[in-house]
Amino acid sequence: MQVNNSPDYKNKFVQMAINKNHEFDELDGVKCGIVEKNVLPQRVDFLKKLLEYNGFTVVVVPSPPPKAAPAPKPVEGVENNTATVPTPETFTVGVTDYTFNTINAIFGRLLKTPDGHVVTLAYWQQRESISHDEKPYYEDV
Repeated sequence: MQVNNSPDYKNKFVQMAINKNHEFDELDGVKCGIVEKNVLPQRVDFLKKLLEYNGFTVVVVPSPPPKAAPAPKPVEGVENNTATVPTPETFTVGVTDYTFNTINAIFGRLLKTPDGHVVTLAYWQQRESISHDEKPYYEDV
């Protein structure tokens, strides 16, 4: 069996994720497990505090601008009144442990809140300010 060691072949697989929930990328020159992409500054603060409390080194970089569709060609005799809406500044949050997986961390009950509770999905999504870890996640609300 012959192994393809060409640089082009290797580069195709450098940024490949195991699945959609286990992405990794290089942020600021450090290989990181991606926690979330396109995050607003308030969410960055929440995630950074929570992840650092749990012993992770957090890396935050500005998200690349979204890919825009080409502007339509102007029609003669019609003024172009389309105003561009500025997009909010977003960030990509990662941790230096590139094996980190958000789903495994939440449902595996691996993360703790500063007040000693286990991080629940509702707490992670910031739908609750206090983690109610005494209720199983599969129980009807």
